[in-house]
Amino acid sequence: MTDLVITNATVVTCDAMGTVIADGGLMVDNGRIERIALSADLEAAAASARRVIDGTGYILMPGLINTHCHAADSLFRGLVEDLPLEPWLQTVWKAEGAILNPETCRLGSVLGFAELLLSGVTTVMDMFWYPSETVKAARQVGMRVSTGGIFFDPPGVTGHDLEGRIAEAEQFFEEFGAAEDVFPAVLPHGAYTVAPENLKAAKEIADRHGALFSTHAAETRAEQADITGRYGRSVIRHLDHLGLLDERTVLAHCVHLDDEEIDILARTGATAVHNPMSNLKLASGFARVPEMLAAGVRVTLGTDGAISGNDLDMWMALRLAATLHKAVSAKADAVSTAQALAMMTSAGAAALNAGDRIGSLEPGKLADMVLVDVKRPHAVPMFDPITHLVYSTAKSDVRHVFVGGEQVVRDGVLTRHAIEETIEDVELLTPKIAASIA
Repeated sequence: MTDLVITNATVVTCDAMGTVIADGGLMVDNGRIERIALSADLEAAAASARRVIDGTGYILMPGLINTHCHAADSLFRGLVEDLPLEPWLQTVWKAEGAILNPETCRLGSVLGFAELLLSGVTTVMDMFWYPSETVKAARQVGMRVSTGGIFFDPPGVTGHDLEGRIAEAEQFFEEFGAAEDVFPAVLPHGAYTVAPENLKAAKEIADRHGALFSTHAAETRAEQADITGRYGRSVIRHLDHLGLLDERTVLAHCVHLDDEEIDILARTGATAVHNPMSNLKLASGFARVPEMLAAGVRVTLGTDGAISGNDLDMWMALRLAATLHKAVSAKADAVSTAQALAMMTSAGAAALNAGDRIGSLEPGKLADMVLVDVKRPHAVPMFDPITHLVYSTAKSDVRHVFVGGEQVVRDGVLTRHAIEETIEDVELLTPKIAASIA
């Protein structure tokens, strides 16, 4: 007996062929997609399934993948405004140092992950202190997470030296290396906060475990000037020189790249994570996304933290990724709808070395999926569902979310966690957060 059958939906698979089924659905058994077909071909399975969902008026699509986030920084949403990255970071780090500990990191992560999951994000790559607390928070709401040990040369929130950072990274693999809901990683903050030898130490750990490696890269002109002044090479050339770039490397931002640096990313297979909302708000600049795509660089999407974009809205990131570059390049076809949608689905999965499990609706893959309401005034008429997803969909249109076949959002409400408790705890902490930068 099949666990779940969804019928009568517009199915946007996000597979390599861009398959769309106008009146279709799928079967789920043991947390994985068993079959995708026309609704008429699923009638027999529906008759005996444990649960059947009528998808009339919905787009059924894979869960969204956010490849760069600092979810716990949701605690500081709107706290630091109208500053460029470098002075902005100094204020952010002051607030984090005063507020963050394992308990508050978990609290902020639950808040951020709840926002993401309610908007259809089922997997997130998250860089933050106390990564084991990050995993606990993700499990509390019911989503997958890629995270791991942080490398940062100053003491930071945890006060670790290099040996402490290495120990934390190794401990993370011992604890979560075999977990299906965790994609382990090592995450040094950036080339301007982590010395070359420490970046290499972080990558050695990632390589030894066959894991992901993620860092901020080429976010601002000031960062480029700083790294070039220190090492005689730009950020991407510096990372390449250190042997840090390969197909398991995920680089957040990549705003300021020249042609050769784009070619380096293409040659090495490293991923560039586009964070358009954060880049706009911090006046960091416009990433050369069309040029990266043309060169064969894998480009994915991220929200960054809510402290730099004020929310964690992947639908906003999607629409910006599809539109910004048209204006910057004066080319209306600079980024296609299919390319933009892939950034937060199939490309995101490939960046996490998980394209065989998530990122598209295909038989055998994990049943991470979203039902998007298209019965609303802004959703009709709908001539092309992919165009609708890219240009018209809002996060509030996400009504139902499944992770591994489990419904973790039902009618816009989390099923695993009462978010009101988290909101109350955050509001109680708010005066202390405000005082941290006074």
